[in-house]
Order: sequence, then C-alpha cells, then structure tokens
Amino acid sequence: MHVAQKCMAVLDYDMHKIKPEAPITWTNGSARVLEAVPGQVKSADWPGRQEMSAEMSQTRRPGLLTSPQSSGIVDMENATPSRTALGVARMRALHQFSPQAGLFRDAYAIAILGEAAPAAQELKQEDERRLRMRLFVAARARFAEDWLAAAVRRGVRQLVVLGAGLDTFSLRNPYPDLSVFEVDHPATQAWKRKCIADSGLAEPAATRFVPVDFERQSLSAELAEAGLQSTAPAFFIWLGVVPYLTKEAIFNTLSWIAGIPGSEVVFDYSEPTENRDAAGQAAQAFHAARVASVGEPWISFFVPAELAKSLTELGFDEIEDLKSGDIAARFSGAPKATTSNSGGHIIRARRSA
Repeated sequence: MHVAQKCMAVLDYDMHKIKPEAPITWTNGSARVLEAVPGQVKSADWPGRQEMSAEMSQTRRPGLLTSPQSSGIVDMENATPSRTALGVARMRALHQFSPQAGLFRDAYAIAILGEAAPAAQELKQEDERRLRMRLFVAARARFAEDWLAAAVRRGVRQLVVLGAGLDTFSLRNPYPDLSVFEVDHPATQAWKRKCIADSGLAEPAATRFVPVDFERQSLSAELAEAGLQSTAPAFFIWLGVVPYLTKEAIFNTLSWIAGIPGSEVVFDYSEPTENRDAAGQAAQAFHAARVASVGEPWISFFVPAELAKSLTELGFDEIEDLKSGDIAARFSGAPKATTSNSGGHIIRARRSA
C-alpha cells in the first residue's frame, strides 16, 4: 500500500490527496502554504508549531487547580522524565523526516532531544499504530498553533502552555510581542531546561517558566506572580492531558480560563467507547489497557454535545470541535466524513468578551 493511502486508512485523513513532495495548503482561511519535502525542515510561510494513547499523551498531570495524587510528566520519586513524555517528543522529532513533514514543522524537535533524538531510519520501523499516533500528534500541534496565530492577529499577547513537556513553541515563537508562560511541575521544568542547555540552545527571552507543585500551589496565583495579566486575554494550549484528569479538575481549570475575558483554550479529548466505530473501539481497548498497566489510566471521556453544553455554561461562546473526519477535511479539502468516528477530538473554546 502506498504510504499516503496507508495514512488515510489508519488515521481517517484523506492523505492520498497530500502527495509526499507536493505543497500543502491549510484550508481554514489562514492561507499558509507548506513545502513537504522529505528529510528537510523548511517552510514557505509557517508560524512555528490522539487517537489518545500513552505515547501521544505528554503524561498524566492530575489537577491543575486541585490537589492531585501525582504531578508532572516525571516519576516524582526518582525525578526522571516519563516514557510517555519522551515518546511524544520523539514522535515530533521523527515527524520532521517523514513524507508528511509539511503538516507540522518543528526546527527544534530534534535538537532538544540531543542523543535521545530518533534517526530518519526509524520511519521504516513504523507500523500503522505508530503512524497513526505520530500523525495525530502533528495534527493537534498544527491546529493549536494555527488557532494561536488567529488569536495573535486579534491582539492576544499572552500564551500559556499547560503541561508543556518538551514542547518547543517557545523556541520557535515568531511573535516578538507574545509573552509565553510554560507551566509544569518543577522537576519537569528542570529536566526541560537542562535539555535546552545541553543542546546548546538559549532559553527564549519572551518565555517565563512557571514551575507549579500542584499539591501545594495554585495555578492562577503562580501565573499571576509570573506576570500573567488576568485582565487581558490569553491563549491556552492544553494538549495530551485531559483524559488523565478528573472531570472536577478539568472543569475547574476551564472555569478559571473562562473567567478571563477574551481568552481561548485548545485541548484534545476522547469519546466513550460506545460512541466509537469498530476501529476506534479496538484502539481504545488496546491503549486503555496499556496506560492502565503503567499506572496512568484514562479517567475522563466526553460526549461532544454534552461537553459543548458545559463549555457554554462556563461562558465560552465560540466553540469549534473537530473529530477525525473533520480533521481530514481540513487538511485535504475533501468533504467531511459522516460515518467514521475513531473517538479522538481537538476542540477550541473561546470567550469572545
């Protein structure tokens, strides 16, 4: 099977319309054209930056506004990064070598990993499951940063990355007047900053690292102390986290974000088993067993209509929720899928005033 057709089969993307060396045009109105050239990282105009799975999640980070039983993307007893955090970072790096690299360009994804970075040859070892994971990781990052670009055009000048892990947007930030706040557990941030230093990179001047011990500190208080202006709109990127949180923790965080006029949040979530198609149910069963076996079970699932209602009640008045078929339509220009539902979503919620 041709690689593009294989992508379409495993990800519900209409990837056969995206040829490995052809330009890719983003179709949501932002008029960007990316050059997908295998083995290269270049862009004609790129502003910089699951099916849910253990590898796709940056980790379990319970309770951004509540007291969790465990915190961060590290083993807190040993203060070492989790396998899932490294897995996500390695997928972003490997993606830069792939025929679909134009979907998400990240010039620092390889550098930040140092000796842990993957080699291009690892693409030959990808099976369909790993391919699907990698493409969703790339797609969610692409959506988040494209929506951020629209927010910056509206005048938003604050970005908060919740559970940042080894995300590299702060290193690629193309907006000179955009303040970036990276939030994570102190041990996690220490690990990331060491990775940056070991790679010979400079910490970005516009970024404020906000270490938060969620068992003892308040996210809102720590961000305020770091300089986040609660009277000015902010954009929040919250990827690979929600499935591992309790609904109480999720809605506490969303309620706080909704309390900041003009603010916007992007996150991903998963539907319950009964809402998925056969392929989605099989994937969920496999991955749920895997994450549970390493002590990081999925906790929360959402029915799209119910989630939209809850977000509206919190004060968000602009909501865009994309399932896998919608994502395919955005990238390929093909009609939206009406029957396939693998269960993974990426959602944007904004309080416009």
